Amino acid sequence: MAQRRSDHGYEDDTEVDDLEWEDHVMATVAGEVRRRRKELGWSAQDLADRCEEIGYPIPRNVIANMESGRRANLPLVEIMVLAKALRMSPISLIYPVGYVDEVRQLPYEDPQPAWDALQWFTGNSPAEDATDHMLDHFLAHDLDVRSALAAVESEDYERWKVKTAPNRVQREAAERALARYADQATNAKHELRRHRDAIREAGGTPPHLPPQLDDVDPPETDPTEENDL
Repeated sequence: MAQRRSDHGYEDDTEVDDLEWEDHVMATVAGEVRRRRKELGWSAQDLADRCEEIGYPIPRNVIANMESGRRANLPLVEIMVLAKALRMSPISLIYPVGYVDEVRQLPYEDPQPAWDALQWFTGNSPAEDATDHMLDHFLAHDLDVRSALAAVESEDYERWKVKTAPNRVQREAAERALARYADQATNAKHELRRHRDAIREAGGTPPHLPPQLDDVDPPETDPTEENDL
């Protein structure tokens, strides 16, 4: 069902699908700004005040012109500030899933579900011709960190159960579970190390690791040892 400007923050009955692509994007963002502002019970001045508190003033008249469709452009930095002021993520302004059924992802493309467009924008559903493999490594790295943390925490818990088991049967059961989680932790760390190496080989810098996984990266070589060699 086509979204009308009038039911998502605009004054006339022109359908968003009839707009030029860049106007379509602006209409979607501006409409979601107005919807969220009203949801919070704020006036345009209230929103302007919060933008100023963030450190990037967006005057009330600018917000009003944007919401009514009278503004010619909408810089990315303003989307970021508006999202922060409205207590939401920038991606939810561009692709307001649940409030807009379909969006036009690119010029000359047919409208598609907002959720599918959001997945493409965030890199969770890359285009067929995508070559940004660094993003793939970081997404995989995030999953590996979660898996490794879960395995390490379970391993620590089973180790505690081994130490506090009141009898032989419970201790042996905990030891078997400890061995399983230890294997899972080893495998998860191996995968994590593999993706960190791939990031470095591609010229990138891997993200910081939580303290529980500080043994994933090899210790840095002591410069004095290198000099000795």
